[in-house]
Amino acid sequence: MPTWSFHSQVYFLSRRLGHHRQIVERPGTVIQDRTVYEDAEIFARNLYLQGQMTERDWKSYWDLYQTVVTILQPPDLVIYLQASVPVLQERIRQRGRDYEQEIQVDYLTRLNDLYDGWVESFTLCPVLTVPTDDFNFVTHNAHLELIAARVLEKLHGKEVVVFE
Repeated sequence: MPTWSFHSQVYFLSRRLGHHRQIVERPGTVIQDRTVYEDAEIFARNLYLQGQMTERDWKSYWDLYQTVVTILQPPDLVIYLQASVPVLQERIRQRGRDYEQEIQVDYLTRLNDLYDGWVESFTLCPVLTVPTDDFNFVTHNAHLELIAARVLEKLHGKEVVVFE
C-alpha cells in the first residue's frame, strides 16, 4: 500500500474536487455524501498515521490539499452523523456488504477519532453534529423529519434551544 497510497489519494482528491466543482456550479440545494475535506483530513491522514504513506508523500499531499482549500467555496453546512464503534459495526453487519465485513474495530476507532478531531477544529462553515446511536432516520421517519428541521434551521440561521 505505501507504494500507491499517495497516488490513490491524489486521484481521490481530484475526483472529489471535480464533484465539488459540479456542486458549486449547480443551482439549488445539494447534499453531498463526503466532502473533499474528509478525504485529506480523515482518510489520507489515517494512511499516513498508519505508516501506509511516507512522510514525504504526506507532506506533498497535505501541501496540495492546503492550497486547494484556499480556493474552494466551502459548503453552507457540514452534517456529521456521529456513531459509536459498536453502532457502526452493527450497521455494517446489517448492510451485509461482503467487502465491509472484515473492517477491523481499531480501524473504525481511528476513523472515529479523526472525525471527532476534524469536526472540532473545522471552521470553514457551520457543523451540525447528529449523534445517531439512538437515531435511525432510515427506519423512523420522525427522526428524519427532526434532522431535516435542524438542517433547515442551521441553513437559515435559526436555532431553537429545547430544555427537556
